[in-house]
Amino acid sequence: MNIIDLPINEQIRAIKREFHLMMNGVVSQSMREKGIAYRTNFGVELPRLQHFAASLPHTPELASALWKEQVRECRLLAPMLMPATDFAEDLADLWVEQMHFPEEAECVVLHLFQHLNYASLKAFEWIAQEGTMFQLCGWMLLGRLFSKKAKPAPRDCAEILDHLYAALHDTNFHIKQAAYRTLIKFMDIDSETERQGEQLLQQLEAETQNLTASNSNV
Repeated sequence: MNIIDLPINEQIRAIKREFHLMMNGVVSQSMREKGIAYRTNFGVELPRLQHFAASLPHTPELASALWKEQVRECRLLAPMLMPATDFAEDLADLWVEQMHFPEEAECVVLHLFQHLNYASLKAFEWIAQEGTMFQLCGWMLLGRLFSKKAKPAPRDCAEILDHLYAALHDTNFHIKQAAYRTLIKFMDIDSETERQGEQLLQQLEAETQNLTASNSNV
């Protein structure tokens, strides 16, 4: 699909026409039933979007324009097309503020945030911030960095473990799940992080057992 010479608004129209051709009504309906209520949702599967992205211009102008659309596929396509070198720190914060669903957070972290040269800085900032999407992106991003065997300094490890403890007690399922997955990846870095992670898991298990015992005595 050769649209690079078209104005941005025409590029967006051409992309939406392709979404119509790829539309999956079953997926779209299933997402609505689960409460994932985009204004427009074509139900295009992520692998098809990734394949489609390879044929499109990877420009900050197109990516930014797609992100502003209230269309699921546009917003998921945006991070796939945004060059990491053209993505400023303040824009990263803005995108997180504008996220609506965990699917967006996961896609942006996977295709854009983990490739930023200030990724670790943002991950530490976000896990300490209030707001579901900031914490969700922070944990997902840290998990990606740990998968690449990036090891924090000892003082940073202590801070991460403190935040993990809090996140694993969070009432939000998505935050708790992202934090747990990050903990597992943290433990895979080396023997020392594995030991630290095991201590945290044992502490959580002991708390659960104490709570169960207290409830049974009521």
